[in-house]
This record gives sequence, structure tokens and C-alpha cells, in this order.
Amino acid sequence: MTAPTQPPATPDLLYTQDEEDLRSAVRALLADRADAPAVIAATESDTPYDPRLWEALATGIGAAGLLVPEKLGGQGASHREAAVVLEELGRSVAPAPYLTSAVVATETLLALAGDGGPAAALLAELASGARTAVLAVPFATPPAGARAALTSLDGTVRGVADAAVADVLLVPTAEGLYAVGAMAPGVVVEPLVPLDLTRPLATLTLSGATGTLLADADASTTAVRRGLLAGAGLLASEQLGIAEWCLTETVRYTRERHQFNRPVGSFQSLKHRMAQLWLEVVSARAAARNAADALATDSPDAPLAVAVAQAYCSGVAVHAAEECVQLHGGIGMTWEHPAHLYLKRAKADSIAYGSAGSHRQAVAELVELPAP
Repeated sequence: MTAPTQPPATPDLLYTQDEEDLRSAVRALLADRADAPAVIAATESDTPYDPRLWEALATGIGAAGLLVPEKLGGQGASHREAAVVLEELGRSVAPAPYLTSAVVATETLLALAGDGGPAAALLAELASGARTAVLAVPFATPPAGARAALTSLDGTVRGVADAAVADVLLVPTAEGLYAVGAMAPGVVVEPLVPLDLTRPLATLTLSGATGTLLADADASTTAVRRGLLAGAGLLASEQLGIAEWCLTETVRYTRERHQFNRPVGSFQSLKHRMAQLWLEVVSARAAARNAADALATDSPDAPLAVAVAQAYCSGVAVHAAEECVQLHGGIGMTWEHPAHLYLKRAKADSIAYGSAGSHRQAVAELVELPAP
């Protein structure tokens, strides 16, 4: 007699008390160190990242090691907690290398750290916040595109997020995955001028560089795919934070702004637009939380949950930011108002780790439907 098939576990989309406590700590820190004037000032400086903010976030709160097991020097939490941190970082558009270092690079190393060795040692340094690392692939690379861009430690990779502020570069090549010091001989990191000034991009050029081989080609491809999948899945939480801030601030402003002796938010046309946006944000929260929960539980449906979240949340973040700029009227178009920071971050995020179109294609393939 065949044993009955166990029904799949129901995703838990609610926030636990520990997650809410973590949110409160991160939000308080960002309100103190990364309010709108501070972020705008950082974008106008040569050092967009505040090292004191990163130290407080990574070490003081322990956010850098959330995904790392305690036996490897981390906090032993999960993607759900990391998603909460990214929601708050999205809500403040704070410049911090959390997504690239504490999520993508960390998740890549986790796939290789089971047997100890240099990957585990580097992972412990990332978890402590002592160093940061980035995966040296273009920021637009989707999880399905986890192929080596270089044949060896010679060549150029363009559009690498946070490479200009990283200590270690994780470079996938046809030979395997290497850890290369960002200041090592033969390494040139040339900053670019990105649309989103809160997340710097750079061109990485390697010429006769040397590094530590962390994995062979096959293990490297698997590890890089895992890192990109986690990055795409948790990026949805950052996009959720962007959309929530834009909606909240737009509602607040339209209550305070008066025209024809009444709040502009009382006009029916604007009510409809904000109500539609609220529905989109609620749906985005469900999609982002489902992706985070699928990654945290190592669900076999994680690739589908991530693809769905990215296919939906990227558009919601852009729409919310566009509505925020427009419904703030004239002040929304000024440099001093932070609305432009959210629009730029949302636009840049919409192609990070794969565009919405590439993720819709992934959904079609995963559920065996014809591509749209």
C-alpha cells in the first residue's frame, strides 16, 4: 500500500516577535544615522558608505551574520530575518553593502563552507563585519545566468555592485571561484556613475591577478547560482520597503497639502490611485515574504517563489516611486526632497539580479507554461 503523500507546508507570511524586534532596532539605527539629509549628503560625497553606519549595523546589531550558522561565527538566523533588515534598508534607501556582502557573497560562501577551509574562514570574517565581499558578476545577472564571465583571473567585468567599497572580490572563472583582494596587484576597480547613487557600480579589471581558489568550476557554478537566487529573493524585500515608504509618505503629504481649501488627498481621483497602490503593496508584501520563507526553509519551490516575487515586486516599487514623485507635485521634483532617491533605487533594482521579464520567463519554465 502506498503511503499517503504529505501536503506541502503552508508558507508562514507573518512576522514573528523576534523579527519585529529586529525591525525596531534597525529602523532606530537608520533614523539616527541615515535620514534623508544624510543619505543625500552621502550621494554628493566621494564616500557614499558611512563606515560607522556599517559597523553599527553589521557588528552592533549583528546583521552581517544573520545567514551564517553559529558554528561558523554567525547569528544562526535565516532569510526571514535578513529580509526584515532589507525592508528597512529599502525604506530608508540607506547606502550600505548589505545585499551584496551579507546576502549574495555570504550565501555563495555558505555553499562552499561545509568542509571548512578558506571559504569558511572568509565567511567568519564577513559574519563579524570585519570585511565585506562582493560577487564579481554584473549586477543585472539573474540566478539562471550563473556562468563564469572570465576564463581566468584576466579580463573585465562591468557593472559590479559595491566593488568599489569591498575588501574581497569573489571571482567566478572557468577554472573555479577565486577570492581576490580588492587592493591586490593586478586588480583595478574603476567606479562608474550609476543611476542609483546610493549603490555604487564599478568596472573590475584583472590583469595577472592572483587569488585563493575556493572551489572548482562545477561547485563554483552551484554556489554562484545559490548566491544570486538569495540575492534576487531578498531584493524583493528591499523593493517592498521602497514601495511602503513611498505610499506612506504620499498619503501623509496629500493629507497635509491643501488646494481649493481642502486636502488634495480628499479628491476622488487621488484616492483611487493611492488605493490601487495600497493593493499592490499588500500583494508585494505577500510575494516578498513567501520568497524569504521559501529560502529560509530551503523549499524545493524556492526558485519559483523568488521568480514570482521579482516578477511582481520590481514593478510595484517603480510604480510606487513614480506616484510618490508625481503626487508630491513640485517638491517631488527637487533634489532636496528624498523622493528621487527612491525612484532611482527602484529603477536600478528593477534590473538587478534579472529583469521582471527574465523572471516571468523563469516562472513559465518552472511551471511548464508557454512563455508570455
